[in-house]
Amino acid sequence: MLTDRHGRIVTDLRISVTRRCNFRCVYCHDEGQGPVLRPTARVPEEMTPEHVERIVRVGAGFDVRSVKFTGGEPLLRTDLVEIVERTRRHVEDVSLTTNGAFLADQAASLAAAGLRRINVSVDSLDPDEFRDLRKGHLEPVLDGIRAAIAAGLRPVKLNMVVMKRTLPRLPDMIRHIGASEGALVLQLIEFMPEIIGHRDWMVDILEVKAALESEAERVEVRSMHHRSIYHIHGAQVEVVDPVHNAEFCFNCRRVRVTHDGCLKGCLNRDDDHVSTAGLDDDGVREAFGKVVENRVPYYGVHVQDYPRRRPSSWPGSRESAPSRSLAQGPAAP
Repeated sequence: MLTDRHGRIVTDLRISVTRRCNFRCVYCHDEGQGPVLRPTARVPEEMTPEHVERIVRVGAGFDVRSVKFTGGEPLLRTDLVEIVERTRRHVEDVSLTTNGAFLADQAASLAAAGLRRINVSVDSLDPDEFRDLRKGHLEPVLDGIRAAIAAGLRPVKLNMVVMKRTLPRLPDMIRHIGASEGALVLQLIEFMPEIIGHRDWMVDILEVKAALESEAERVEVRSMHHRSIYHIHGAQVEVVDPVHNAEFCFNCRRVRVTHDGCLKGCLNRDDDHVSTAGLDDDGVREAFGKVVENRVPYYGVHVQDYPRRRPSSWPGSRESAPSRSLAQGPAAP
């Protein structure tokens, strides 16, 4: 078992299998590695399936229990089914985050390979607005979501980045999730300006959480990052709010792996990479030990000077909640 000096046990790996992407989302942080690359043939530095399996196998020896594949866009890897199959030899909980554009043709084969769960990024159900935000088309994504549900990858979790441009669409999204009869879950991800800037795009996520709580029939808290989950009008809504959130960081259990096989302890940092290229199992074990030894919470330790959250905005403070009901549509302009 891997435990860092702050007592945080590592149970999860998030593995980027490529930096290539067919979308150009306006908010993309590319796993903290820099600008998104356009899709091309496989590039030499991408890990082979054997390399991925070695990292997963060694991680499983340290009691890592969950692996999530990401990118770029992981479905651009023509060998992704093989990667999932190799991963399932060592870890049962294997999931994937995708933009969904190629999912319709691959959902069934990924499920057969052992994929258990899937996240699909959907920030708006309006095709024009979706295209403006993501530089891609909505309809293939919706087809992919339907295929994932049919393949048994349910519930499918829809990722929605919350910022000024998307917040007015939140009521529509909650109604859409509620109408799915449990096939879909909504995950709201706070816009993160640390890497790409544009702080003016941010909204007060604590006010959003307060509004969600005011509408919720029930609220849960996940042990992972202490994330809040709100049950609203038949929809399950989970909030991921890492910005300026030391509690989130102090409850992180994840080590990340870059597309070229570097372990890293934090999304927001690029100075903590430990390469596993060319290493045998013993070398990868040492790499895990090194990255975990140097792993610290981003907010509260690595960064100590940051705006503290306003107590009046914590969920439960009705005075901070927006006055318009989430069950209603966006206010008229």
